[in-house]
Amino acid sequence: MKVSREELLHIAKLADLDLKEEEIDTYLNNLQDILNFANIVNEAPAQGLGETFGANDNCNVFRKDEVKVFEDNASLLSNAPESERNMFKIPKVIQ
Repeated sequence: MKVSREELLHIAKLADLDLKEEEIDTYLNNLQDILNFANIVNEAPAQGLGETFGANDNCNVFRKDEVKVFEDNASLLSNAPESERNMFKIPKVIQ
């Protein structure tokens, strides 16, 4: 299946993309490559394969939450744009 220029422009409009004229050929090639790969995946033999939910049986592996003391706070805080009361000071993000 070949993607036409009109189809690409329609998809771009739906996605609210403002494509420049010189970008259209690049986008056409990229979209065609994606669709070709999807066709390859769709044609891959899947008969007789079992379901796979994960690569291993590990589930919710947690480590113990421990407070660790950092010995050289001055060195650590030297990377901060601002610090206050021996902590990084960051801009307020919640109104």
